[in-house]
Formats: sequence, C-alpha cells, structure tokens
Amino acid sequence: MYTLFKKILFQFEPETSHTIAMRGLQFAYRCGLTRFISPSISTTQHSQTLMGLNFPNRVGLAAGLDKNADYIDALASLGFGFIEIGTVTPKPQTGNPKPRLFRLTKHEAIINRMGFNSKGVAYVKNNLMKMRYRGILGVNIGKNKETPNEKAIDDYLIGFRELWPYASYITINISSPNTPGLRELQESHFLKTLLSALKQEQHRISISQQKYVPLVLKISPDLSDEALRELSQIMLENKMDGVIATNTTIERKGVEDSPYAKEAGGLSGAPLRARSTQVIRELHHILQNNIPIIASGGIMDETSAKEKLEAGAVLLQIYTGFIYQGSGLIANICF
Repeated sequence: MYTLFKKILFQFEPETSHTIAMRGLQFAYRCGLTRFISPSISTTQHSQTLMGLNFPNRVGLAAGLDKNADYIDALASLGFGFIEIGTVTPKPQTGNPKPRLFRLTKHEAIINRMGFNSKGVAYVKNNLMKMRYRGILGVNIGKNKETPNEKAIDDYLIGFRELWPYASYITINISSPNTPGLRELQESHFLKTLLSALKQEQHRISISQQKYVPLVLKISPDLSDEALRELSQIMLENKMDGVIATNTTIERKGVEDSPYAKEAGGLSGAPLRARSTQVIRELHHILQNNIPIIASGGIMDETSAKEKLEAGAVLLQIYTGFIYQGSGLIANICF
C-alpha cells in the first residue's frame, strides 16, 4: 500500500509531499486507521534500557520530520520505540529560501538545506503540553541563525530550560551543515564551554526538580579522524549521556550523476550509509561503551541496520529510510 502512496506523493515537490503525508497521517490517526498500517512489535522481546530510559524497541524517528511537535501522537501510533522532534530554536525563524529540499530517488537519498525552520520554543512547548504520547521523546535543540557562536550557549540553555519538562532526553544539534558557522561549535574551544554549561544546568535541574534529563550530542559525519577523537574525549570528560552518529553530509560521493548533486545542503539516505557506519565504528573504539551510540544515517533496510549495530550502535534512528520504505521498515529492523 505504501508503494502506491509513495508513487502519488513523489509526484509533488518534496516539501508539498511532506505536508500532504503528515496531514494525511494525522487524519488517519484521528480516525483510528493507523492501526491498519502499524507493524506489530513485541515490547517485551525488543525493549532496551539506555540512559536510564526504557525503550519499547530500538527503532526511533530522527529529528527533522516533525520539527514543531505537530504530529507526535500520529507518528507514535506507527510503532516507533522513540521519537525525536526538532530542531527547535528559541525564536521562530523561517529557515532558508525555497527550494531547499531535493529528492534523489534513484539513489534513495535526500538533500536538504532547510536551515532550522522552526516555529520556536513557545510554539513547540504548547504542543508538547497537549500531546497524549507518553513514550520516549527526544527534543532536538539548536541556535537561531542570527545568534553568533560566542553567544550560542544562551540559545541552547533557553531550549533546555524551556523544554526539559516534556523531554525524555535533549539532543544538542551542533552538526547541521545548513546554518552558517554552526559546525564550528564542534571545535574544542566552543564545545568544552557549551557542554560544560549544559551539564551544569542538567545537574541543577536534577537536584531542584528531581528529574535527570539525559543530554545527547548529534555529530557530523564530515569530521576528520583527529577531530572525531578530540570531540570524543570532550564528551567523555563531560560525561555525556549519549551521542547520535550522524547528521547529514556535505559530501556527494555516490550521487555525482544526480542533477541535484551540486545543490548546497546536507545529504541523507543510502549514500551516507558507509561513512556513518565508519564514524560509529571509530566512536565505539574510543568510547568503549562509556557513552551509548545512537545510529542515524543510511539505515534503509535490515542489512544496513545490522551493520550499524555490529559497528557499536545500540539504538537506530530513521528518517530518509522511513520516507522511502514507509512504516514497514520499523518492523523489518526491530531486532
């Protein structure tokens, strides 16, 4: 059924098809129809305990699909073990000019340069207050485009302070290639200060509110080996609770023949598979299970999912694979 639905959706430009799909899913959920397309997954057989949280299964939805927490309940009905929303910025911003989303169908890939299009913390907070979902929810936070890196800490602290009451964990996004200068925050002099400030706030909240909210860092696949080792040491020093590997890539290996290959933005999907797995393998070697790894990037089928787990990941996040394969992918990779 999804094959037919996808064929129709792919007739529209990507942002339009995204809106149609999400609104269609919302309608189906409200009519009680999503149970007919949701995979049957045993929570007893597939549950995972990580970061002090009990995940019903290891397959989650990556950030980017539901940026503003508009569709959490509908998405949850599809069988995900956890859902991550965002990226959420403190103030609303429209993101980059359109077109900014490109579908590379032949390569099962997407290039996006959305640029943190977000309705802002206040809007998302209001949605989170109304959600019925009580499963594992990750909230991915970022900085506004006009905020200089020297003041980025302020934006991340706003996101954390406003949204922690509704989050199972918070993801720090400093690795999107679509906000100018954002990836510079992965450099040691910025990263040490940022993580230290957020860990202090985490500690303050855990003491005053009796709730420990894990902090997860989402990293780029385009880091050099030396930069990855340095970043890993900083994560260990700050006792980060988890790491997501990886965000999208600015490389175009494997899609050189696409008419969209020269479009600016981050590439996701099947072409990212090998590099993402390589980063996971290197992270696992350095971190030695002291920080759990959540795999994201190129998970399109059972083989690519097993590859990520064998490299050292313990949880899986899908986005582009979900767009190309539908909800059936959840059950297929729920080992």
